[in-house]
Amino acid sequence: MRLPRTNNKGAGVTEDLTVEEARSIIIKPHITEKTFNLIETQNMLIFIVSRAATKDQIRGALKTLYEAEVQDVNTLRTTSGKKAIVKFTDQEGARDLATTMGLV
Repeated sequence: MRLPRTNNKGAGVTEDLTVEEARSIIIKPHITEKTFNLIETQNMLIFIVSRAATKDQIRGALKTLYEAEVQDVNTLRTTSGKKAIVKFTDQEGARDLATTMGLV
């Protein structure tokens, strides 16, 4: 499945994603002890994402799937796949999302 293109006219502007497109971008949350520490101390969550996904697409997918406002997205490639470290705008955004997904 092809991922939607970003709009190059403005930074951070993406087309509206369908739920199917968003699910193809966000594969699953990455849960470790470090992740729980990031949730509690830095308001961050880690997700395994599609290798072709851009930061703007990850931000849009989280907004589509979980209605979460994202402040920052950092990505890294590992042997287990591409990871996205996501920082949320709301003070309790990571904890609320983790609770919604049943992680905490």
